[in-house]
Amino acid sequence: MSVVTRMAKAVASELNRDQEFSVPFDATFSVKPGYELKELDTIRVIVVPKTLEIERVSRISSKYLVTVDIGIMQRLGKMTPDEAVESLGDLVDEIADFLSDRPLEEFKAATFVSLTNDPIYVPEFLTQNRTFMSVLSVKYVLTA
Repeated sequence: MSVVTRMAKAVASELNRDQEFSVPFDATFSVKPGYELKELDTIRVIVVPKTLEIERVSRISSKYLVTVDIGIMQRLGKMTPDEAVESLGDLVDEIADFLSDRPLEEFKAATFVSLTNDPIYVPEFLTQNRTFMSVLSVKYVLTA
């Protein structure tokens, strides 16, 4: 199994460990995320492998920079777009805070580097599909 796949699975597992989020969810690992709109009536948190960068540190070791994406999606239901951005945006912030500087129980060699939230939400999805979608990209480093 590739290092990026192992890392993504470890992130999904970490999100499911001892949750104290305002909205309960089950994070799932996927290599090919995709849902029908009717499947988004409940919140979906999908973790996918994104990128691998390898930098030579010395003749015998390399630094691996691994990025994992976390998609947070849900149909609005009775929420207005403003309410969805506020409440689900709070959950996105909670997940970001949870993962920041947190060691991964299932991948102890990895060290948190950075996290970005891009897009914070997709305006077209809110208006056209009445669906909230946000993506967190989490970067970890390990040296081998």
